[in-house]
Amino acid sequence: MAALLQRRPNLVLVLLAGYFLLNLIVRLSLPDSLEIDEAEQIFVSQWLALGYDTQPPFYNWLQYGVIALFGVSIPAIAVFKNLVLFSFYAFYWFAARQVLQSRQLAIIAVLGLLTIPQVVYESQRDLTHTVGAIFCASMFLYGFLRTLRAPTIFSYALTGLAIGCGLIAKYNFALLTSAALIAVLLDPDLRKRLFDWRLLVTAVIALTVVTPHSLWLFDNLELASARTLEKMQGTTDTSIFLQIPKGFLSYVLALLGFGALTFFCFWLTFKEALIKSLTAQSQWTRLIGRILAMVLGFIVLLILFADAENIKDRWLTPFLILLPLYFALKLEAAGNVPDNALKRFLPIAFIIMAIVPLVLFSRSKVAYLTGYYEKLNVPYAAFTQTLADEIGKTPAIVIAGDPHLGGNIRLHMPDVPIDTLFYPGYKPAYEWTADHPIVFAWRRRGEPDPAPPEDLSNWLKTIAGPDARIEAKDVALPYINGRPGDLYHFSYAVVYPKAG
Repeated sequence: MAALLQRRPNLVLVLLAGYFLLNLIVRLSLPDSLEIDEAEQIFVSQWLALGYDTQPPFYNWLQYGVIALFGVSIPAIAVFKNLVLFSFYAFYWFAARQVLQSRQLAIIAVLGLLTIPQVVYESQRDLTHTVGAIFCASMFLYGFLRTLRAPTIFSYALTGLAIGCGLIAKYNFALLTSAALIAVLLDPDLRKRLFDWRLLVTAVIALTVVTPHSLWLFDNLELASARTLEKMQGTTDTSIFLQIPKGFLSYVLALLGFGALTFFCFWLTFKEALIKSLTAQSQWTRLIGRILAMVLGFIVLLILFADAENIKDRWLTPFLILLPLYFALKLEAAGNVPDNALKRFLPIAFIIMAIVPLVLFSRSKVAYLTGYYEKLNVPYAAFTQTLADEIGKTPAIVIAGDPHLGGNIRLHMPDVPIDTLFYPGYKPAYEWTADHPIVFAWRRRGEPDPAPPEDLSNWLKTIAGPDARIEAKDVALPYINGRPGDLYHFSYAVVYPKAG
């Protein structure tokens, strides 16, 4: 296989396409329940907006289009995600070929993405906005490096498109583009690319893509930033003497969680050659190294001056995907790459390609052995069917206690409007009649007989009024692949208008 790939290196894309096809088959074989991010995409695909919540809308817009064309279904979610992930690897491959002379190092660089847990596992398990961000990052990397090496109007345009899409995929994408700009400015040979008239094409395309969401962001800055700042700063007041050490500890752990396996796999392949290469330099290692240093340094500033104490490894994903390429560039700069390097790295890649789908497939299947239930084990389809059977009528609207529940209900009731308290800008139209009642649905982590959450209860009272007829009920259903007797509880209230 190694010899074949070295002769025909583009076959690595065929290999990766097969891998993502396998992951797609695995997802379609799992229960028809949704993870959190999957449910969010199903829920918000009910309407198109310039902005939704704390996450920018790039992935939402694309997923909206897919669902509009092909309907509400798990395949619409899973096929689209795997196409985006494959495209991410493909752009990364094209970027590696721009700056690496060695075919085997270019192949190792792109397969090195498989050694990043947040990319190879978490992105398949549930992530959506991060998937959109890393796709944009690899597209930017390709356009950026191609522009620096052999500029064309196409490369400038592609870079602008990637910047625009990246900024509406994840707000922290701005760090990557800013760091790349400064890194080019610091290189005397490369900075002339910034004084090319074609840079206007980059700017115009980027601004065209970014402007619609920017208008929404200007009016909703607090909504867009509050949750992210809360996650970074924590929910408790911490003195500066504890906050800074806590922030640096979380940062170090995030870096290790992201890059340790990648470094180990490269070391396992190259041994002493990798260690010696870390001091080697070329124009491209200096460029990528500066980008990494500036991004990582900015996060240090957040810890020191913005009270950040909870750095998550997934937040680093759009930047640290540069690691495999950086290691490959260092090895090439050192000029000491074994002829059998690809042959030694391929078994690592194949092992990961086998383990990840196996883990994804088995994690919801073994619940009956462990008693630990994943979100995929929650019986949303059974609850939705029970709801339909017991009401005996099509609801005018279902108001869910949380978006995760709402998205799962919509998956199985695609023709019924689904609402939730979490998106006040979304106000679906519905006609409330005796034949089409309003349904409130909620749960409290599957515990029995929960009262409705206070905010949902207030909304129920507001809508129902004093004369409405309310029928409330608790439903206990067995987990998917669960142990006998283990039940998950849902609650719902059916609200009928005043008779006559």
